[in-house]
Formats: sequence, C-alpha cells, structure tokens
Amino acid sequence: MSITETDKKYVAGTYARFPVELVSGKGAILKDSSGKEYIDLGSGIAVNIFGVADDEWQKAVTAQLSVLPHTSNLYFTEPCSELAELLCERTGMKKVFFSNSGAEANECAIKTARKFAFDKYGDESHSTIITLKNSFHGRTITTLKATGQDVFHTNFGPFPDGFVYAEANNLDDIKKYADGGNCIAVMMELVQGEGGVCKLDGDYVKAVAEYVREKDMLLIIDEVQTGNGRTGELYAYMHYGIEPDIVSTAKGLGGGLPIGATMLGERVENVLSSGSHGSTFGGNPVCCAGACNIIKRIDDKLLSEVKEKSAYIISELEGAKGVKSVSGLGLMLGVETEKPAKEIVNTCIEKGVLVLTAKTKVRLLPSLNIDWDDLKKGVQILKEVIAE
Repeated sequence: MSITETDKKYVAGTYARFPVELVSGKGAILKDSSGKEYIDLGSGIAVNIFGVADDEWQKAVTAQLSVLPHTSNLYFTEPCSELAELLCERTGMKKVFFSNSGAEANECAIKTARKFAFDKYGDESHSTIITLKNSFHGRTITTLKATGQDVFHTNFGPFPDGFVYAEANNLDDIKKYADGGNCIAVMMELVQGEGGVCKLDGDYVKAVAEYVREKDMLLIIDEVQTGNGRTGELYAYMHYGIEPDIVSTAKGLGGGLPIGATMLGERVENVLSSGSHGSTFGGNPVCCAGACNIIKRIDDKLLSEVKEKSAYIISELEGAKGVKSVSGLGLMLGVETEKPAKEIVNTCIEKGVLVLTAKTKVRLLPSLNIDWDDLKKGVQILKEVIAE
C-alpha cells in the first residue's frame, strides 16, 4: 500500500489531509514521495521556525540523544534547567513548567490561575476566566471550553464550567464580566491564529492589562503560535509593552520536537507546589536541548529579518488582484481573498507551494530564516494563484 492508503486504513480519521506524501526536506524546501519539491510557507503550522533538518538544531538534539534521551522529573537534568533559565532571563518571568504541547501549556496556565484564586480566597468561589470570542486555546476538554468559538463546544460534552467570552477589542465587555466578582483572570491571544489571524488593538491590550491589575486578577497571554520570534519579537506581548502574569507557549519552541512551556510571573511563581502538577515527558532532555538551541538563536538580527520579510509579504499582497485584505503580525499573516481559501491552497500545491488556511483566509507561517529567494518565489506563485 502507498503511504496514503496505509494512513487511511490505520490512522484515526481526524485530519482532512491534503494529497501530499512528504518524505524529506531541508530548510523551506520539502519533497514528496514522487520527488516533487515544494516551497513551505507553513513550517508545520509555525513549528519548524528554522526550517526542516536545520544543521545546528540537529547537532544539539542528537548530542543529547546519545547521552540521556529521557529520565523522569524525579531527577534534575541540565537541558531542562538551562532552558528554564534562558526563558526567564529573556522574558523576566520567574519560573517555568514544561509540558508537551500548547494545549497542555494552556491547561497549566488555567490550573495555576485557579490555584492562585483558591489560595487567595480559601474556596472555589472565584474560578471564572474571561477569554475572547474567536479565540482558540487547544483541543483538550478544558481548553476547548476556554476557546471562544461555539463550533468547538459540541459533541464532547459535558464541558467544564468557568469560562465566559468577551468581544475582542471591547474593554467594556471585559468589565461586564469582571464586575460580576468571581472572575480571576483574562486569557487571550494577541494575534488570534486559528480565529483568522486577527491582531488585537494595542490600546485595547494595554487597557486590559491595566484593568486586570486594578481588579487584582491575572493576565494570561497564550503565545502558543505567536511566540518564539514568530511576530518579530521573542514573544508577541513585547510589542504591546505589557507584563503578563502567565505566558504559555509551544509550537516553535522545540523547533520540530514536542514541547510546551508555561512561564510564571512573580505573582504566581510559587503557586504550583510539589505534587500539584506534573508531566511524564515534560522537560524531556532531548526536547529541551533542541529548544535551548532555538531560543539562543532568536536574536535581534533574526527578529529584524522577520520584520523585513513580513513587510515584503504585505507589500506584495496588500492591494494585489484578488486580495481583499492582509492581517496579522510578523511572519504570522492571514490573506483574505476573493476566491475560497481552500481552492487557493489546492492550486498552490499543484504549483509547488504549501500554504495554510485560517477560517476564510490563506494563512502564511514560513520559517523565520527562510531564504529570501525561496520566500520571493513562493509569494509570487501565491500572488499569481490568487489573481487567476
């Protein structure tokens, strides 16, 4: 059987896969089972931020793999402690909990907020978290309920209580819920990725941060997709000049290996005590070694390049034939088109370019270090497909 036939027979049918059997790649160029090459403008949904099979990342991962691939969290390991130090030094956060995915990182953020409230009030009277409509926070039962989209709140009930959904860019809506008295946190993505690559307004974000502080609530920023250089800053909240209490991230952090991180600020750094949370594979030495390599290489030069590439893409697509609008931040962009986004994706595949969708938009998430020639060629093909 072919890869496709075997997959369809044995893998749970949860993905509407495109008809491409990927077998290898280097940088932003992927190759399928027939030998056809593709320019990758999706980077594994913002994961392969230095592209596929990056040499430096491979060396870091394989070196650790040959020394200590795994041990439990009953013991100390250097990669785990080094990565935590790197993240705290780069962000000003105080502690880090490591898990395996964005959903788990958000679960930890939610648990931390609720434990903070329990420690403060002595009961569970304050447990509601405000998230935003059109948000997406994961596919576990709890993070599905935290997601502010009704389409995700079916088929898997009953869902846990404790979440309300405010209109994005509407401070009064946040206040409406917070003034009820039992809300403990506001949780939001600064660019709503799965919700259509919608960037939040800067004044609104600053106002929410100030209001949350006044109400003695927590501010949780979901940086699962926006984090690790994707937007042109190490983390997207740095564009806004705010100081979150909790930051969750994953995807690009591991550079291709599964790892999630929940960074805890000063107000919550000691909320999680021994036995209150855990993860068998969280802080895995190999994943952390890869992530250390990634974080060390996200420097000012790379972030400046991300901004340059973002400006190039926007200048090429904004106002182009068939393009209604371009949204997003850095190398996390959404393109609203006259033609259906899925039709554009399929045509791009035929022409050797891989792009994604988000709601009605074509979504672009290229590797941060994508070669300029590959980027320009891929964008020109996309532009032609949109205009056809």
